[in-house]
Amino acid sequence: MKKLNAFRARLTPAQVAEGINAATSNAKRLAGDAATLLAANRFPSAASLAILSIEEAGKVSILREIALASTEQEASESWKNYRSHTRKNFAWILPDLAARGARRLDDLKPLVQPDAEHPYLLDQVKQLGFYTDCLGKAHWSKPIDVISKELAASLVTTANTFAHGGECTAREIELWIEHLKPVWSRDSGWMKQGIINWYAAMQREGLKPEGENVMQQFIHRRIAAGSPEPSTE
Repeated sequence: MKKLNAFRARLTPAQVAEGINAATSNAKRLAGDAATLLAANRFPSAASLAILSIEEAGKVSILREIALASTEQEASESWKNYRSHTRKNFAWILPDLAARGARRLDDLKPLVQPDAEHPYLLDQVKQLGFYTDCLGKAHWSKPIDVISKELAASLVTTANTFAHGGECTAREIELWIEHLKPVWSRDSGWMKQGIINWYAAMQREGLKPEGENVMQQFIHRRIAAGSPEPSTE
């Protein structure tokens, strides 16, 4: 075969949960491999593997999008994002935004700007960490010369930050569909409330910790510096 037979249709909640767990597990594996290479001073390979880990972690949000698809066409469009490197890696600047004071959902808008360049920059760094190339005015790019220890360490830290999350269940995805599908891609206020309602439903069923709804906190109030960021994983 010249090409893998890629699936492009809708998924059941159980299939979405299975895909999320597979992506999370592989993101952890790649992040661990990247950390091993970093410790061995193999900085270019460490950086590129860390970026692959970030991309795997980025599949989680796209799989949640696929779960909300109402038609095969919508699912197909989401699968394109799933297989696009730059659509999976856009969150890599999240630690930098947090360091600059981002604490609420609206503070993260630079992540998803249509003209954002950071997803393409990271994809280029990944290529530079794996391959030689001839760039500019016939300049030969060599991974060992391009990727510094500091850059590799930063990317490994980011990969380890994203490669987390507990086991996802079919019930979690069912609740996600119940609360988000009616408002998805519509009014942003209703989408935010849908996320809050979903998290509350998860708490009621024991799938998230009791206490304050951290999604409500994340969306409506500033989180204290140093507090862990909430996640939909």
